[in-house]
Amino acid sequence: MAELTHFDQSGHAHMVDVSEKSVTSRIAVATGQIKMSAQAFEIVSEGRAKKGDVLSIARLAGIMGAKKTSDLIPLCHPLAISKVAVELMLDPDLPGVQIEATVKTTGQTGVEMEALTAVSTAALTVYDMVKAVDKAMEIGNIHLALKDGGKSGLYEAS
Repeated sequence: MAELTHFDQSGHAHMVDVSEKSVTSRIAVATGQIKMSAQAFEIVSEGRAKKGDVLSIARLAGIMGAKKTSDLIPLCHPLAISKVAVELMLDPDLPGVQIEATVKTTGQTGVEMEALTAVSTAALTVYDMVKAVDKAMEIGNIHLALKDGGKSGLYEAS
């Protein structure tokens, strides 16, 4: 069983020392979704939300969230991110929005948390912008879909 890296031998939380790790190209992709009522979906898909273009604003919020991850998650390293892409796809079958974030860097630690934070922030922004119409929206299925780079190599969710 793998050890938890954010605890020292005494069980105290600490930031992992990555100074001896190799600098490699790293990528992470996370996905998630937000389900909403048919009425809310119609408003979003037709661009009629009173607060503005929901998907564009949520995309920007996701990018900003990725960049602020180390400010939000106490033991995350601040990283020089080289790319953040956030895609929001309308899904009438939910109904709602599917969200995917891709984050890249070249460094000594991965960008999984940044990708997950981007998806979460984008979903929360959709919620904020549409909550006047549907307070029962559900954010869910947020998970790491892919990561590559570093000692552990490639991971793809099944």
